[in-house]
Parts: sequence; C-alpha cells; structure tokens
Amino acid sequence: MTEIEPFSQYVCEHIRQLRKRHNLTLQQLASSSGVSRSMLSQVERGSANPTLSVAFRIAQAFGISLADLVEGATSEQRVEVIRKTDEQSVFRDDENCRIRTLSPLNLEKDVEFYEVTLPPQGRLDSAAHFQGTREFLTVQTGLIEIQSGDIRVELGKGDSVQYPADVDHSIKNIGKRDAILFLVDIYSSNH
Repeated sequence: MTEIEPFSQYVCEHIRQLRKRHNLTLQQLASSSGVSRSMLSQVERGSANPTLSVAFRIAQAFGISLADLVEGATSEQRVEVIRKTDEQSVFRDDENCRIRTLSPLNLEKDVEFYEVTLPPQGRLDSAAHFQGTREFLTVQTGLIEIQSGDIRVELGKGDSVQYPADVDHSIKNIGKRDAILFLVDIYSSNH
C-alpha cells in the first residue's frame, strides 16, 4: 500500500467521520452518492485517494460543498458562525424530531453540539455510539424522559443530565408541548 499525503489522509478520515455522524452504512452512502461501496471502503481506509469527481459526489451526499469536505486540511483557526436560518445545519427534520447541528460538521472533533426539538410524544432513538461516548443534555423547555440502557429519568425545564451513549438510548417528549433541548455528544479519544 502506498502512503497517502496528509491532505488526502485528512479527506479520507473526514469522509469516514461524516458517515459515522450521519449514522450511515457504507451501502447507504454508496446509494446516496453513486460511489461504489468498495471505493468508499478503500477511501475510508486510506488505501485509495478519492478523485475530484468522487469527492464531489460524496460531499453532495452529505449536503455540503466540496470546499467544506476538504476545508479543514488547509484552514487556519477562524470564527465560524452557524445561523439559525442555515438549512445545512438541519441534521434531521421529521414528525418525531428536528435536530439542528450547532457545531461545524467539517471539523475533526470529539464533541458534537445539537439543538433538538421534539413535538408531544416525539422521540429520538439512538443505537449505541462508540465505546466510551457520553451525552450531556439540558432541557430548555418541556418535559422529557431519557432512557440509557435500563435506566429511565424524567427531566423538566432547566434540568440537565449526563449518561452513557455507548448503549442504546432514547429521548422522548412526555409533555403536552414541544420540548427543546441542547445535546452534546462527547466521544472517547480512543474511538
């Protein structure tokens, strides 16, 4: 295997991180990008450099620009603003849940920050994340129930909780109005 340059290595790693953050399998990303599963696997392992065309199709599948896909490899520290009206920051929006990303997706990081809105009876079910992952949550408005493994906790406005996210976990709105909460995922540095 030939050694790839640091720039290409960053892009390959960033693609893998984005896929994991979006909870996509290689097959799902292949379907949405039009890039073969085997090529995606090679790119994520760093055994193949993505061509400009392949990188562009992958970026489109994530709803970001090619520049956003490669930006972290060439950028210096700067201020990044995520506007409330920026539709690219909406990670999920359906009848059960709306999730808006408050941390830039183009950064290599072990922390992700979200605003989650759950309508009455809405819920966010999550499979286990990487080993050692924890979630920190603060309720802005509403009444919710958190389940992490076998443990259930009810929380109201202003309450905060932290819990293991490396087991199946869920957040459910048990109130009569929308619940708005702030959620932080902290990944263990050994994932």
